Amino acid sequence: MPLDTSTEEIAAEARAIAERLTPLEGPLLPILHAVQERFGHVPDAALRAIADVLNVTRAEVHGVASFYHDFRSEPAGRVTVRVCRSEACKSVGADRLLADVEAALGVTAGETARDGSVTLEPVYCLGLCACGPAAQVGERLLGRATAERIAAEVA
Repeated sequence: MPLDTSTEEIAAEARAIAERLTPLEGPLLPILHAVQERFGHVPDAALRAIADVLNVTRAEVHGVASFYHDFRSEPAGRVTVRVCRSEACKSVGADRLLADVEAALGVTAGETARDGSVTLEPVYCLGLCACGPAAQVGERLLGRATAERIAAEVA
């Protein structure tokens, strides 16, 4: 859940999370997940604190956070819609579905609506290859998705 907090508060909370999870083997990913869960994204102010605790560069932390599509640098909308772009889904109309969803929701893939209502993300494989095109609205997976079904789930 995104919260209004100062840079210092974000850094302090990120440091506390990192210190708590540092004993884990390969702690960076769990730390990033915990920070994102806390703030709704991985704020820039958290990167330095995480790097300091792990004794790595800020660039290393940023590189990991920006590599994985699950981490976001800005807060997502109230609802996140993901549309699969894998070859299996593309072969049954995922490109058309994404264009139709963009039109139905009034948001471009990879962006959040100006009013903060929805974030639209193209992703690669939701694990519903036999039921494509696939989408996810919040936590709900949709096989044989249509823009109409997605818009109804968002509403």
